[in-house]
Amino acid sequence: MDKNSLVKISDWLWEVPKDLSRGMKVPARIYSSEKMLPLIEENALKQLINITTLPGIVKYAIGMPDIHSGYGPPIGGVGAVDFTQGVISPGFVGFDQNCGVRLLKSEYIEKEIRPHLDKLITRIQEEIPSGLGEARETKLSFKEVDEVLEEGVVGLIKKGYGTKDDIENCEEGGKMEGADASCVSERAKSRGRNQVGTLGSGNHFLEIQKVEEIFDDQKAKAFGLFENQVVIMIHTGSRGLGHQNCTDYLKTAGEALKKYKIDIPDREMACMPFNSPEGQRFFKAMCAACNFAWANRQMIAFYIREIWKKIFGNEAKLELLYDVAHNIAKIEEHEVDGVKKKLIIHRKGATRAFPPGHADIPEKYRLVGQPVLIPGSMGTSSFVLAGCTKSGEAWHTVNHGAGRIMSRKQAIRQISGNEVIEELKRKGIIIKSHSMRGIAEEAPMAYKNIDDVIKIVCNAGLAEKVARLVPLAVAKGE
Repeated sequence: MDKNSLVKISDWLWEVPKDLSRGMKVPARIYSSEKMLPLIEENALKQLINITTLPGIVKYAIGMPDIHSGYGPPIGGVGAVDFTQGVISPGFVGFDQNCGVRLLKSEYIEKEIRPHLDKLITRIQEEIPSGLGEARETKLSFKEVDEVLEEGVVGLIKKGYGTKDDIENCEEGGKMEGADASCVSERAKSRGRNQVGTLGSGNHFLEIQKVEEIFDDQKAKAFGLFENQVVIMIHTGSRGLGHQNCTDYLKTAGEALKKYKIDIPDREMACMPFNSPEGQRFFKAMCAACNFAWANRQMIAFYIREIWKKIFGNEAKLELLYDVAHNIAKIEEHEVDGVKKKLIIHRKGATRAFPPGHADIPEKYRLVGQPVLIPGSMGTSSFVLAGCTKSGEAWHTVNHGAGRIMSRKQAIRQISGNEVIEELKRKGIIIKSHSMRGIAEEAPMAYKNIDDVIKIVCNAGLAEKVARLVPLAVAKGE
């Protein structure tokens, strides 16, 4: 398979016909431009085609413009399977279950924050543990972990770690109802006992940003955004608990392939019928891990709010604009060939983007569409978008970021952490990290251009630009 086999549907959408490769049940589609096509790895394209072989797959497999190679399905991959006949795949959710982004908005503008910026990001880095395996000093009991797994953000709000607005402004209200802590292994729970309120590693970060540009006044007003406003973006997920949960159920899925006579081209795509005992158990465990991730981001927000008050006074507020997941499988209703159908939507490295009027977004945003948060690579712009009706063609989904074009090893070979720090310093951006290697791995040159990626999803009609955010200070996951 090569990119020459792609059939152009529009300037922003391409298709691999379903008769091109053995085992394809539906076509594969990629949102891209002519300019960006050369950046799509051959392996990512192969992985996208593999999605089309899943039992119960509906309509087509979809690749977002940030698509790149992952474990099993590509990152930036989206697929819908029939609720009654389809499968669920741990690898199609990803190891960091409910890795996601939340955005806190302040009442201050940049010039009011700038004198306190270094102190603020230093305090945040000191308060929020970051890095592979890093943890808080306090360990939750297994009973407390179970409560987090089943209650998510809702349970934390009951204990005073936020407000009811935090529930409303969170995808799924910060709590997947299907969660069952008994389906999560003791080993996974043990890894998560001291990781609620921690940042993690890789591309995870905390970033103090300002709203540099407003593209749509009406939507920005609905979202509570204005020019030069200071906001804080949090990007992290379910940490070691989610990773272990995925690992556990990949083994279960591997065993299920033979039991249910499922034929797939790559064992990393291992899956089980959604309505089988194994499929239901994984779904309940995944819902629990997603709740853990929402609770993790909620606690990070709580600690940041406490720091914010210490520096700017008790009346200073940080309100949650929205929180979105981008590694998840969910039961949703979508129109298929003019008929409403219940589907299992897998979004791996992809973000939900519900349109105006959708019942599952907060009422205050319903007239303008769901807030969609798209982080850029380190030191570049991030975006707030709003979902559009046309996103239904992609199961109401958009990209989750810029997308890697260079592996972490390649990035380390080509650039040093010090070079990145100096470049960011020239732009007036403060960066805090304990790892020069981590900074090099996440250098902007290792990623696609976020402006080009956003242009594709907006020109394809999946979402509309609301605001551009630029970094002022970054606390980097290591």
